[in-house]
Amino acid sequence: MFGMNVEGPANFYVDNESVVKSVTMPDSRLKKKHLSICYHAVREAVAAGKIRVGWIASERNLSDILTKILPGEKLRELAGKILF
Repeated sequence: MFGMNVEGPANFYVDNESVVKSVTMPDSRLKKKHLSICYHAVREAVAAGKIRVGWIASERNLSDILTKILPGEKLRELAGKILF
């Protein structure tokens, strides 16, 4: 998958419930064309059992350290979970 050998489905956790619904429910409608194009590959991978998409609370989402500007305390907390 994506050029890497992975045994079993890869887990992706997101803090946006509408994203989980959009990629896991094939009958959900996407209003914008660019969204439907982006989600198409993800929906196919979910349907094929290659990936699983689940929800995680934003307070526990480790990827926030890479995608959001965080206050110092939160940054240290997430960095500690990743590094140690």
